[in-house]
Amino acid sequence: MINITDTAQAHFVKLLADQPEGTHIRVFVISPGTAQAECGVSYCPPDAVEADDTELPFNGFSAMVDEKSAPFLEEASIDFVTDQLGSQLTLKAPNAKMRKVAADAPLKERIEYVIQSEINPQLASHGGNIMLVEITEEGTAVLQFGGGCNGCSQVDITLKDGIEKQLLDMFPGELTGVKDVTDHQHGAHSYQ
Repeated sequence: MINITDTAQAHFVKLLADQPEGTHIRVFVISPGTAQAECGVSYCPPDAVEADDTELPFNGFSAMVDEKSAPFLEEASIDFVTDQLGSQLTLKAPNAKMRKVAADAPLKERIEYVIQSEINPQLASHGGNIMLVEITEEGTAVLQFGGGCNGCSQVDITLKDGIEKQLLDMFPGELTGVKDVTDHQHGAHSYQ
């Protein structure tokens, strides 16, 4: 469920040495499955362990994960990186905002997963996002742009050279194209 690198495990062991005996770490997601999902790590003293927690044993400690967070921490990773600027703990949880879907899930669910986990995080740097409206009988994904993408002068390039190419590569034989149905209104919200 969660990969913790050897350097991160050593860091946790060092931190836990100063805590009361039996203290482990807790890895959690606040507002899992939403655009506001946030991941975190905290100390987990013995009296904070819940009956439905999943215990993941590591080298010298365990990571406790609550039942609600568990499905959103699939493929999560924790690393401890040291560079010229210092050291930092990094937590990556690609499925925190949307639960990973099975490879045999309906096409609409798989496309929505890719949009939420890969495409929207890229568009967010410009204040934008997309939403899947429908998939036509011909296999066209109908999308609607929002935020800073609405009215952006680069939206056609983003759609054809970015989003469409990515989705067609990921869903060959299932998806035939991508169409934008947004009524683009240029305004102060648009990314220039």
